Amino acid sequence: MECRWGIGLVVCLGIFVGCSFAQENADNITAVYIVTLKQAPTSHYYGELRVKHDHHIKHSGSASMTTLARPSNVSRNNRPHVPYIDRVHNSLLKKTLKGEKYLKLYSYRYLINGFAVLVTPQQADKLSKRSEVSNVVMDFSVRTATTHTPQFLGLPEGAWAQEGGFETAGEGIVIGFIDTGIDPTHPSFSDSTPEKPYPVPEKFSGICEVTRDFPSGSCNRKLIGARHFAASAITRGIFNATQDFASPYDADGHGTHTAAIAAGNHGIAVVVSGHHFGNASGMAPRSHVAVYKALYKSFGGFAADVVAAIDQAAQDGVDIISLSITPNRRPPGIATFFNPIDMALLSAVKSGIFVVQAAGNTGPSPKSISSFSPWIFTVGAAAHDRVYSNSIVLGNNVTISGVGLAPGTDKDGMYMLVSAIHALNDTSATNDMYVSECQDSANFNRDVVQGNLLICSYSIRFVLGLSTIKQALDTAQNLSAAGVVFYMDPYVIGFQLNPIPMRIPGIIIPSPEDSKVLLQYYNSTLVRDEDTKKIIKFGGAACISGGIKANFSHSAPKVMYYSARGPDPEDNFLDDADILKPNIVAPGNFIWAAWSSHGTDSVEFQGENFAMMSGTSMAAPHIAGLAALIKQKFPFFTPSAIGSALSTTASLNDRNGGPIMAQRAYANPDLNQSPATPFDMGSGFVNATAALDPGLIFDSSYDDYMSFLCGINGSSPVVLNYTGQSCGIAKTTASDLNLPSITVSKLNQSLIVQRIVTNVGSNETYTIGWSAPYGATVRVSPSRFSIASGEKQVLTVLLNATMNSSIASYGRIGVFGTQGHLVNIPLSVIVKISFNNTGG
Repeated sequence: MECRWGIGLVVCLGIFVGCSFAQENADNITAVYIVTLKQAPTSHYYGELRVKHDHHIKHSGSASMTTLARPSNVSRNNRPHVPYIDRVHNSLLKKTLKGEKYLKLYSYRYLINGFAVLVTPQQADKLSKRSEVSNVVMDFSVRTATTHTPQFLGLPEGAWAQEGGFETAGEGIVIGFIDTGIDPTHPSFSDSTPEKPYPVPEKFSGICEVTRDFPSGSCNRKLIGARHFAASAITRGIFNATQDFASPYDADGHGTHTAAIAAGNHGIAVVVSGHHFGNASGMAPRSHVAVYKALYKSFGGFAADVVAAIDQAAQDGVDIISLSITPNRRPPGIATFFNPIDMALLSAVKSGIFVVQAAGNTGPSPKSISSFSPWIFTVGAAAHDRVYSNSIVLGNNVTISGVGLAPGTDKDGMYMLVSAIHALNDTSATNDMYVSECQDSANFNRDVVQGNLLICSYSIRFVLGLSTIKQALDTAQNLSAAGVVFYMDPYVIGFQLNPIPMRIPGIIIPSPEDSKVLLQYYNSTLVRDEDTKKIIKFGGAACISGGIKANFSHSAPKVMYYSARGPDPEDNFLDDADILKPNIVAPGNFIWAAWSSHGTDSVEFQGENFAMMSGTSMAAPHIAGLAALIKQKFPFFTPSAIGSALSTTASLNDRNGGPIMAQRAYANPDLNQSPATPFDMGSGFVNATAALDPGLIFDSSYDDYMSFLCGINGSSPVVLNYTGQSCGIAKTTASDLNLPSITVSKLNQSLIVQRIVTNVGSNETYTIGWSAPYGATVRVSPSRFSIASGEKQVLTVLLNATMNSSIASYGRIGVFGTQGHLVNIPLSVIVKISFNNTGG
């Protein structure tokens, strides 16, 4: 289920929350606006230097964290241009809003040239009319969208082993996390590696904020930077300092979890509720972590703060940005790609930063994707092969499966079943409709419950957080119960449960149908007095099997029902874009990783050091960590080259050798699944080892993305607004972008598409094969070619519609190398219009 279920309902209100600041009257309500200037940002002058100079970096033997000063970087520091930009922003505001009240929250200098300001709509209108100003957008809200996954992805024997083992995996690479912060005390982020130098990369110039919640010494050689951004939230009056922490500290848990998935230390013991669940490791355990907190426990976050965080991360010198967040609404305007976050990320890509974003947890419906742009690598969520399950065996030998990270009852013997509603004290309020949820031990007769299995109900109140498993377990322990059994209230329809840690034997039966079986058996075994109808004997018995030991399934991976799906919506009218989204799927279900000691995102893991979470939020940092391994091996790879290496090598089959399946329904998802399409899984399931040896890559530059944006009808003024660059003659369509996939939203009779591959391996000969989408033909030329290391080859793809159809269909192009390389190119065609228009 989603890590931030329902937060959109809360933070969407933030757009409309007024602030008393600068109010002349009740009708003149202020809001936060993001203002972009026509003058280019700093990165457009200095971004290329980063790509050219990064490979000259020398590592120092040690790094002191006693001060906030960081090693300087020639491409970003000591630039008089930065304070000059601030002065320009201040001067513009002063001239435009002379004598009026306003509050500038941020100056954006590096990725976009602009600022966030709290003003009235009338003041925003004045700013929009200035000749220096290109764009004024109202701020909008955003939301947050492992012990075994390294083994499932084959890292110990594959990608790690190839590059020197986990001890060096990701060394020298800095991953920046835009999230809810981090718990710096967690051992997953310790730098206690005395046997090997662990220097802070000289290219990184960030700082570590020092606050009461994040004291001096919180950062080290592993966690090398930490800041927080909350100005937009604070001006709205919704920032709760007691809950949200005005510091990089993670009061939620989500940010600590995602950072550990990507870059957590290797071999950290996972102990939850006293049970040991193995040892955890990030995908790139030797990489460095830089945290930019822009999301908060009580309200989510806002674009103005997120853009400030992205801008700072890029200026500090991160190599990779990981975003386990998505907007709460589809961006308005002529195209989804034109929004402040995506455009800031485009400048990040120009600076050589690989950007990873969660697809969103709004699946399984089509066009539910929440990450739109081709320069962003979008990740969906899949299950891996480790599952936790337990079961209860009734006295009539019926076995019911359930969930719960709980020990089993003693192997010998059965235990009497007692329902909570039949164990009430005489003084208890029998008309309490929630008493069956077992939230207060004072309501129950200890003599009746002691040594028996207590049956409690799991209602919608648990889903809403009004009742908790933890409280019910406390009740059972206080009454000396042998264990606890939760049955699902019939009103909780289609709710999917994560395994929940329990200190004592316990099980949750997630199926309402199976819950009926339990209750029918229980009620049928009760012995009542014929006259008073009072229960004189509890005749039902059961035993609970343990749910602590994991089981392994060969049907993995499969795309989870909640993972957002394509096709990619190009605009607010839901027109389809010629861009494949998601790009890939990665492990996102039941992921163990570090948890903040104050984390409350999942109440069942409160106070624990680790938590098991599910969502595309967990899938994205898997890719961020694996991208660090690719960046480490190929330091000169562009962001699109890293994305290509991940995409073209992705797996298409599960562990049984069959096609990867995709769940199609929220209710009973395993009973509603079919083979995954590219709109479910992108290029497929990530293959970490193969991605380090891709053979051929598809490369796209910033200029290519600009030509694509300029090719959108009516986009020229918007492109100028966001980038400060005018659209010239070079204009291309989305299908002409050199992506490692081909998506055609409307195949009108025929289309020629070209792709250019670059050989990053040794000299090799390749043969091309393909399968055509239904209702179309495909021809690729050349069908065979030899290519030397470093050379490029143009591939021409001719598509012809053979019948009319508005149903999406899929094919694939395979490029097979004589040295074992296999390059997969998914092919998706949505609408087909043939020459013979009488077809169906």
